[in-house]
Amino acid sequence: MTGAEREPQEVVAGLLADQRLLVACAERDMGTLFRLLNHRGISTRRIAAVVDITQGRLYDYMNGKSRVEKLAIFEQIADAFHIPGHLLGLANRPWEPAAPPPPPAVGDPLPDGDDLAAMDAFRTADRQAGGGRLYNAVVRHLRDNIGPRLVDADGTPHVFAISAVLTEMAGWMAHDSGQDGLAGRHFTRALPLARASGDTPLAASIAASTSHLALQTGDPAAAVHWARTGLDLALAGPVVPTLIARLHTMSARALAAANQPDPALRALGRAEEALEGAADAERPWLSPFDAAALALESALVLRDLQRHDQARARAEHAIRLRESSRARSLALSRITLVRLHLSCDELDAAVTVGHDVLAADPNLGSIRVLRQLDDLRALLAPHRSHPPVRALLTRFDETRRARMLLLADIVPPSSKGVTL
Repeated sequence: MTGAEREPQEVVAGLLADQRLLVACAERDMGTLFRLLNHRGISTRRIAAVVDITQGRLYDYMNGKSRVEKLAIFEQIADAFHIPGHLLGLANRPWEPAAPPPPPAVGDPLPDGDDLAAMDAFRTADRQAGGGRLYNAVVRHLRDNIGPRLVDADGTPHVFAISAVLTEMAGWMAHDSGQDGLAGRHFTRALPLARASGDTPLAASIAASTSHLALQTGDPAAAVHWARTGLDLALAGPVVPTLIARLHTMSARALAAANQPDPALRALGRAEEALEGAADAERPWLSPFDAAALALESALVLRDLQRHDQARARAEHAIRLRESSRARSLALSRITLVRLHLSCDELDAAVTVGHDVLAADPNLGSIRVLRQLDDLRALLAPHRSHPPVRALLTRFDETRRARMLLLADIVPPSSKGVTL
């Protein structure tokens, strides 16, 4: 495999919305599948190796001289390329995330006023202070206040809903604290709680969170899977436009990461259409998604597609929309904009926004932001001969030392050891 050759699973992740791949799989036409992969830069040597067949046999399949007939080879192809089993008429493969079954219809399980007040308090604090210091408080609230109600014989589906909401929130706080494995376990636990509550949109929201986490951990195939699982749930109703927009956006992010521009842009267009039809207030216990969030995610999609001018415009729009009370989101938007300026060699613009980034509240307990700041400094370092960049790097060092002192109780060892 050459240094520029992409991983076959990454290519397939971007083709899962492509009608040609879907038809080839439905007809079990593996020759067409192999040609699609080869045309997208996967060498025949690489294809033959991962499927465990000879190149001669591969050429026979690609040229239509023979067809795959053996079940074992179909299973090998599905597992090698991470093609969902159902597309090839197979059972779910061992590596496939378990899709949640439709939850039982038990009405509209809106948490009561006290539960919503607790959720709002945690969510408001998280937006401003980050999840690092709030994680333990949320877990404690789940254990002490929600857990006993789950086993109460007189309990209602509402308690399963608020338990799912706060468990998903704990997952996001763990992610913000740099503990992605822990975040995944929280999302996995939240899903059956949402099913038990009968709240289909809540289950779809958790699928969106799982899609985000899969993308952050480098698994675009799983990210596409979970975005589509969430859309299937969300479209089953009741329909929540902001949730539909969020799920289309996650699909766009995963497809862009897999270098599939047309499907990614189509998904992004659907997200924009869905958000335009959103009401002012929709199911407040779902993870929020607004125009500022869409603008930032759009910037990341367009960045991955190398459309830097459009990406910069979206990042700037996200910053204009994001109020100062959303410290973490504002910091992430500004970090994205600095990266985009650097990718276009716009050093002075990068420096200007970089100073804005460092003006963020030093008490912001977000390891995710801290790590992105470290990455940003590494991108700036090669330009230190430019005096404004050199001055910004000095401020980076001073700011990080202060942050490390203030956040020493929540920074994991892997982040403490980063050298600036």
